[in-house]
Amino acid sequence: MQQEIHRRLRALPAVHEVISRLEDDKEFGPFMTNERSLPRVTRCVRQVLQNARETINETITNSFEEFEASLWSTLRKEILEKLKTVETSLQRVINATGVVLHTNCGRALLAPEVARFVAEHAERYSNLELNIKSGERGSRYVHVEELLCRLTGAEAAMVVNNNAAAVLLMMNTFAQGKEVIVSRGELVEVGGSFRIPEVLKAGGAKLVEVGATNKTWLKDYEEAIGPETAMLLKVHSSNYRIEGFTHTVSGAELVELGDRWGVPVMEDLGSGSFFDGASLGFPPEPTIKQAVRFGLSLVSFSGDKLLGGPQAGIIVGKKVFIEKLRANQLTRALRIDKLTLAALEGTLRLYDNEAVEEIPVWRMLSVSLETLQNYAAKLVEALKPNKRITAELKKDFSQVGGGAWPTVKLPTWVCAVKPKNGNVVELENFLRSGPVAIITRIHKDWIFMDVRTLLGGDIEDIVQRLEEWN
Repeated sequence: MQQEIHRRLRALPAVHEVISRLEDDKEFGPFMTNERSLPRVTRCVRQVLQNARETINETITNSFEEFEASLWSTLRKEILEKLKTVETSLQRVINATGVVLHTNCGRALLAPEVARFVAEHAERYSNLELNIKSGERGSRYVHVEELLCRLTGAEAAMVVNNNAAAVLLMMNTFAQGKEVIVSRGELVEVGGSFRIPEVLKAGGAKLVEVGATNKTWLKDYEEAIGPETAMLLKVHSSNYRIEGFTHTVSGAELVELGDRWGVPVMEDLGSGSFFDGASLGFPPEPTIKQAVRFGLSLVSFSGDKLLGGPQAGIIVGKKVFIEKLRANQLTRALRIDKLTLAALEGTLRLYDNEAVEEIPVWRMLSVSLETLQNYAAKLVEALKPNKRITAELKKDFSQVGGGAWPTVKLPTWVCAVKPKNGNVVELENFLRSGPVAIITRIHKDWIFMDVRTLLGGDIEDIVQRLEEWN
């Protein structure tokens, strides 16, 4: 066996031999137009040859004659595939998981109109911090503050780079060296192992836990209030739910308690939403406008979750508190850039114009089951001529993702495929490793592709990739 491995390794051509053959290959012409192209071609050739060496060392499934006969065509195909793939770290993927707010795939998609607005401001100068009327320096927050106040009913608003930064800034501004009272059931851990207690600590606050994991009462907060209390903090449970024997205190109740003791009340709403999902059958959740109406001092929420915009930590509330946040030196370190600001303004204007259906997140969450079935059936039908796989139409469930409505299962239709040769693990890896990565999920002996999160052109790319399966 070892002798056979060495024989095959010796049969692999040298890098310069491969490049010499490619120079005479018309299909490689577009990739070898000038001297600047050569380093990239060379890098791809080296990667393919290295992969071939590793494959030889792993297993031998054919004769040497068969190996030698197919060697060049195999190397050529893999090099061409690599060259066709855009050589950047950040690449497009097809999200066929059905998870609408897929954190690993970038969470919320921007509306096409918003993406064009961002592109316009990316390649041209803008009045980011210029007051055009006076000709003097202005504030970047004015571009979205009026919109946020109109949409939420808040007195003032500002934006930082994500919601964890918003909580950090609130702690650093109002609770440094002082106590913050939080229910034990709300001390959540979010993505990437970041925990609310650690964020509070980083902001200089002293955490005071009250209540039990499943039940916290108003009296628990009141008994914990003391001379060192800086605020009462309510935190959305985000990506988990406690069900059964439970009790939580509402934001309105906390505001009433805070008013009696002269203690500000702030809430981290997590995903946050301008839109009431109850009309779509989702469990009731307080909207941002409702939270503001309770009289909370400050409310923070994410921009790239249910809002359907860019990553941002949005803070709305009473003007006196927002002004203190802006005056904090940490604000400059946490501020958003012009592209994020453009994406946020564009998204907020869609809400302001009552064009929620233009926002991809809500379009995906509200699509009818009949539409999903027809779309999934279209994909199944397109795959029928492929004799190397089996494709069937099946019912399943999608997820919202991004920590929003974690217990909600959205009925959906999927295109389920399985290979006639090989196994689903190999096929899943094959789909994920293509020029455009197709992200799916495995269910028993099938690969499920949920059409809820597919976009225009995705079906054609999926069909083409599966035609390459052997």
